[in-house]
Amino acid sequence: MTYQEILTHLYGLGRFGMKPGLERIGALLKALSNPQDGLRVIHVGGTNGKGSTAAFLASILATAGHKVGLFTSPHLVSFTERFRVNGREITERDVVTLADRILSIAPQGTTFFEIVTAMALLFFAESGVGPAVMEVGMGGRLDATNAVAGTLSVITPVAMDHCEHLGGSIDLIAAEKAGIVKPCRPAVCAGQQPGALEVIRARCAGLASPLYEWGRDFTASWRGDGLGYRGIRWQLDGMRPGIPGRYQAVNAAAALCAAELLDGDGLRVTPEAARGGIEGACWPGRMELLPGPPRVLLDGAHNPAGAAALAESLADIRRDRLILVAGVVGDKDADGILTPLLPLADRVIAVTPSVPRGMPCRDLAERCRALGRPAEERGSLAEGLDGALSAAGAGDLILVCGSLFAVGEARARLHNKTFEPFRG
Repeated sequence: MTYQEILTHLYGLGRFGMKPGLERIGALLKALSNPQDGLRVIHVGGTNGKGSTAAFLASILATAGHKVGLFTSPHLVSFTERFRVNGREITERDVVTLADRILSIAPQGTTFFEIVTAMALLFFAESGVGPAVMEVGMGGRLDATNAVAGTLSVITPVAMDHCEHLGGSIDLIAAEKAGIVKPCRPAVCAGQQPGALEVIRARCAGLASPLYEWGRDFTASWRGDGLGYRGIRWQLDGMRPGIPGRYQAVNAAAALCAAELLDGDGLRVTPEAARGGIEGACWPGRMELLPGPPRVLLDGAHNPAGAAALAESLADIRRDRLILVAGVVGDKDADGILTPLLPLADRVIAVTPSVPRGMPCRDLAERCRALGRPAEERGSLAEGLDGALSAAGAGDLILVCGSLFAVGEARARLHNKTFEPFRG
């Protein structure tokens, strides 16, 4: 099959939906002779900041001289973004080769995400990767990535999201996320709501897994010369993280704490490499500012906690007006996403993300009006973005947010790339 035929086949598996469980991925990995056994896997789970934290950690390890695999999901623009070795994406040819091999032996009913997880592990093993940073999918306990015996777990801030699958309370969601913690292996916990923290503490205590907590064992804060970190052994000052946004302090700190622990577990990382990795990290679509004019800010905030963090970070960006281009997926908390952002916007443009679950722009505009702000209905993301670009002055800022689908589509359009909207 060609690359496009492979993608069509893989994306077609998504129509069967999610089927939690580790039996299928376990059988598939066994049929592949367990490629994960030669890797040092670091799981990064949570709700907000997973991708940024994983990108920070992978950058630190690569700067320290290691050959590092990074598996993330969803992709923004292209399927190949999901698999990286030292920052370089997999080639389309390798996607075809790996997918052909895995699909030919996959048990019946294997899901899209299970196939993709197996592809990542096989790709990393055959590329000679040592540490592999694996971003967990939607949950944790029954996520396909959790079929691997990781050496370290990182849990980013847990928030209310995917409640229909993970539970309707923060403690239930935290229990699913904490399922990635392995017996007697360390875990790093970013700042959490009290209910989530208690669940994570209980999980670690029951497994005799050492827990390193934000605010107790490590912390970070912004100062005049940049970001300062205080950890288990390291003290780093004046860092300028390559991934912008004030909220990245927590994500960078969690990655630094994980790097300290890995250094103490035989994977050499110096403080100098840690600094270089933080400053050299890149994670598109998260507080990504395109210079313009007019400037366009892309941020994948798609739940209330993420939107609140985005709103706080907007204070650091000078502008004449803020033009908000918002697109939301129908099963998300649109009001919770919009509430912190609408008061900051001088103009609001509602769009419909080009995916089946995209909330119609008419419905989103009505939500804006119900919250006290007028909004225009512009149809597609392309129409909304083009309208914002036409209306914006040189000193204005256009913000595209509300969904990773909307951000990915906007990024593809602004960079003249083909947008592959499936997520999985």
